[in-house]
Amino acid sequence: MKAYKIIQSNIHRNGLCAAHDIKKGKRIIEYKGKKITNKQADEDSKYGYDITYLFILNKKYLLDGDFKFNKARLINHSCNPKCEVLDESKSKIWITAMRDIKKNEELSYDYGFSFDSDYKDHICKCRSKNCVGFIVREGSRWRLKKQANS
Repeated sequence: MKAYKIIQSNIHRNGLCAAHDIKKGKRIIEYKGKKITNKQADEDSKYGYDITYLFILNKKYLLDGDFKFNKARLINHSCNPKCEVLDESKSKIWITAMRDIKKNEELSYDYGFSFDSDYKDHICKCRSKNCVGFIVREGSRWRLKKQANS
């Protein structure tokens, strides 16, 4: 039985939620797609800033997950995620439970976007208590909090 089901998300469009209770550390879904080079992503307008489903595999390759068979692409970002991304084998990317997740809770993870000049292009709608308003990785969110207090 699949650990997830597709839902209409409170965060953004569609999402995935737990189909049953999921224990911390459990692999939920593999993020699947097509391996492409950084050069391909830079040269193809498909990989713009609107909606992108790219995962960095290493310095040379990315994984393009923009395919209907990749249900993991529906998992939304949250500043208070329930899941994390693990690439233990470096060839497969797994979405794994960071904590126990109850049935019908929406699955989410930190997209890990860097704090750069384009961060304002990525609005966060997760509504968690610690949301900083933009999709920026946890290790860089302090910069946004500092900015807000200035």
